[in-house]
Amino acid sequence: MFTTTAPKRVRALIAPDKFKGSLTAGEVADALAAGLRSASGFTGAAGTIHCELLPLADGGDGSVDAAVASGFTRRSYTVSGPTGQPVQASIAFDGATAVVEVANTCGLGLLPGGTLDPLGASSRGFGEAVLFALSLKPARIVLALGGSVSTDGGMGMLTALGYSFRDADGRQLYGSGGALAQIHSIQRTALPELADTELVVASDVHNPLLGAHGAPAVFGPQKGAGPEEIASLDKGLEHFVTGLTAAGITEADRLAQHDGAGSAGGIGYACLLLGAKQVSGADYFLDLLDFNARKDTCDVVVTGEGSLDEQTLAGKLPAAVARRSGSRPVIAVAGRSLLPQERWSEMDLTRVYTLADYTDQDSANDPGLSAALLRRIGKDIGSSLL
Repeated sequence: MFTTTAPKRVRALIAPDKFKGSLTAGEVADALAAGLRSASGFTGAAGTIHCELLPLADGGDGSVDAAVASGFTRRSYTVSGPTGQPVQASIAFDGATAVVEVANTCGLGLLPGGTLDPLGASSRGFGEAVLFALSLKPARIVLALGGSVSTDGGMGMLTALGYSFRDADGRQLYGSGGALAQIHSIQRTALPELADTELVVASDVHNPLLGAHGAPAVFGPQKGAGPEEIASLDKGLEHFVTGLTAAGITEADRLAQHDGAGSAGGIGYACLLLGAKQVSGADYFLDLLDFNARKDTCDVVVTGEGSLDEQTLAGKLPAAVARRSGSRPVIAVAGRSLLPQERWSEMDLTRVYTLADYTDQDSANDPGLSAALLRRIGKDIGSSLL
């Protein structure tokens, strides 16, 4: 499609999200770049392709890795995992902004043996990572909420950040979905560091905390909660909100109804209690990782994610990338696409390549196969550009 007008030297910005369950955004970018760079020699075309790699995230798992790939420094810290076991987590820091993510502190991949624990899982490790980030004295902390395995309303997180929850016998509660109903008294101690630090919630989830569209009802099943556990969690969260109100936190009920309070099993609610502001995850990370300046030096943009579907059209990362790319051709690569060709124009996509078109095998949980297919797709994209 560019055979008559493409310059001798094509500059491609490779800016994908992760392929969830298979490859990180960095691994996707590396595989595509390897294929693109090999295209000129393979086709014998008179030209070369220069690849600029910008692995992306939208506030979900992989946010720390994306920030590190763009120049942030990785800082590691031991925190409590979702069921209490110590885990090695990492944050990203550039001297002013710290990125802390739920996925590498209390995410699904940290459950021992992968066994789901909807009532016992806690967000405490996320709070401990935030506390570690505060020790670096950042101007702001970006709270990336995707990938949570807990539904505790952020109770565990708050225990690490100055809140004390006790049962009727005065015993300290650790913080979990099952512990919500046991809360008898709540005290909070202000952390001076929080007053001097901007908290930013990067998420595109809009669910409230409670009810039919709340955290337990919508996200509980994927965390192992059955109907009785969902009802128990919803009731526990309602008790949690009532207890916070009784403790003098007058905005507790209003914030429970706020868009995004139900994100990450209610960690979004705890973040709102701490005064965090909410932003679109996709757009915020594109700004944080300096996408606009990067794309201005390139002729074509290659983006993608595991699945292109209706949610993509609603504003997920590839849609935000395409919207910001202006008149440049935008090529999307995905594991699969549920969007017919006639709908590509809704995101201003020039072309869509999928792994499913290159194999009859299921590549979703096969990183080696996925990487090999992405290299083949990269070579085909390169051939079309030269």
